[in-house]
Amino acid sequence: MAEAARQADDFNIMVIGQSGRLQYEALLFAASLRLFDPGFSGRLIVAEPAPGGAWPGDPRIEPAPRSALEDLGAEIVPFEVRHFGASYPQGNKIEGLAALPAGENFVFFDSDTVVTGALSALPFDFTRPAASMRREGTWPEIELYGPGYSEIWQSLYDRFGLDFSNSLDLSEPDEYWARYLYFNAGWFFGADPARFGARFLDIARSIRDDPPPELALQSLDPWLDQIALPLVIHDLGGGRPGPGLSGLDGGVTCHWRVLPLAYARESDRVIEVIETVAAPNRIKRVLKAYEPMQRMIYQGRGQKVRAMFDRDDLPRKEKAIRNKIKRAGYWTR
Repeated sequence: MAEAARQADDFNIMVIGQSGRLQYEALLFAASLRLFDPGFSGRLIVAEPAPGGAWPGDPRIEPAPRSALEDLGAEIVPFEVRHFGASYPQGNKIEGLAALPAGENFVFFDSDTVVTGALSALPFDFTRPAASMRREGTWPEIELYGPGYSEIWQSLYDRFGLDFSNSLDLSEPDEYWARYLYFNAGWFFGADPARFGARFLDIARSIRDDPPPELALQSLDPWLDQIALPLVIHDLGGGRPGPGLSGLDGGVTCHWRVLPLAYARESDRVIEVIETVAAPNRIKRVLKAYEPMQRMIYQGRGQKVRAMFDRDDLPRKEKAIRNKIKRAGYWTR
């Protein structure tokens, strides 16, 4: 393809933005990108669901965050939501890929991410797509008398004509979740968002509408995007990211997810970035309209949460962290 000659450091970034929580998260992402990766020369595209689709009402970004995003150089590009929307919000990242220019390298990030370093300096190989390995064994959930990991994943690879055997991490034991190609969908990248998005949509809809019998006991919500994603990446010649991309979910970006959890467990650097980019008045006056950011960042509740936990000795389960924050009355999202 003609675009294959594009340099590895020449890429666009996509996040989702719409009314409600995501418009404020997208603004925090954009501000962190501009402050901590001034060398990024690509396009920052905020994909925005258009009215009249599968989201009720008007999902477009409100005027104040829209203006702030545009002041930071973000391009707000609409996309049609036909297949997911309110019934499965994670589907935004699938349908939103249509907002990106076809044939151009791209990196998608969940909006609840901040940039903490030189993202543009990472050695992406866009011909070999990959995604975040900051994940747990959340899917499938193996039932006592149901099929195991191999049988479930094999059924999906067979459905789409893919080679299951060469997707396996043979350093992990058989029937252990990490042996199987599985990602967090908080970031992923590829060489052509049109091709990637079309395959992502086809696979996700097929699994949702006609799951193989081996998935009969499995929940697809909220895991559908993370079930489909490894199949897409494998189909397009990709796999697990190499060590050169360890800065993603490391020293270059952080998928913070929910502010109380971020204050409880993320590094001092991540919290410093969040509070630094939220401090300028032009950003602050917009973010304060979102109550969780008002409470956690500007009213100091985040620091109170932070004082409750030892980052070197956190509870093993996220649920335990959440429950402790809730008992203290500081949970918000």
